[in-house]
Amino acid sequence: MDTETLKSFIAIAETASFSLAAERLFVTQPAISKRIALLEEELGNKLFDRIGRQISLTEGGRKLLPRAHRIIQEIEDSKREIRDLSGDISGKLSIAISHHIGLHRLPPVLKQFSQQYPDVSLDISFKDSEAAHDDVLHGKLELAVVTLAPKTLKKIHSEEIWPDPLAFAVANDHPLASVKNPNLDLLSQHPAIIPGDATYTGQLIKEVFSSHQLKLNTLMATNYLETIKMMVSIGLGWSVLPATMLDDQLTRLQIKEASLSRRLGCIYHTERSVSNAAKAFIGLLEEQK
Repeated sequence: MDTETLKSFIAIAETASFSLAAERLFVTQPAISKRIALLEEELGNKLFDRIGRQISLTEGGRKLLPRAHRIIQEIEDSKREIRDLSGDISGKLSIAISHHIGLHRLPPVLKQFSQQYPDVSLDISFKDSEAAHDDVLHGKLELAVVTLAPKTLKKIHSEEIWPDPLAFAVANDHPLASVKNPNLDLLSQHPAIIPGDATYTGQLIKEVFSSHQLKLNTLMATNYLETIKMMVSIGLGWSVLPATMLDDQLTRLQIKEASLSRRLGCIYHTERSVSNAAKAFIGLLEEQK
């Protein structure tokens, strides 16, 4: 059992496809099939069920998957720790970024980092903040720059970089735009376009209305704030957006009953050593404060 075989197993489990896994790892499909056959022979168990074109993990495969992730992580961490002893800032830095932060907050940091540390290979993935938290927790990512969880999560270190005040907003020609003293009760009577309940931002909004025994009249939900802003700007409903996103297409509603804000920052696992590259990236983030 070697690391390339385990990486092949993980890739197939994540893509549910031998061909897609082969593309991800830049090998041929016969090569990846041979690796899995040898691994199944070594373990004495089938790892995948193949029914037609559908591929799924067997019970043995489901038990191996978290262990395979841990083995790969331990090996990568060991390589990185030994390399970092020299003090060099190099190697690969796996980092997740939320879409909003990637568009509005992080470009200057990424530019400065790539110029200052050319020997670091950035492996960037754009993810919802909640998925990024989960990937950091399970060792799939070293670092993430996302919306921080409202409550402290075990084994996750969170560092706020940007406070992000939120604002209730509607299109300039929306009926609510001309109301002098709008309140939550009035908002609950109009269609809302908000982030999904599974998002930290969506949870904040829902909790405010629940605390006033009010139900949201949700027209639609999406995790992409830029999409929400567009829908609101054409008058389809009201929403809650980062105050920094408001422009002359939108009217801010002053809701005295609610003052919402979220925290944007970086997270990493408390039990995982932080690489020199990650420390350098965090240092540049801290300068943004």
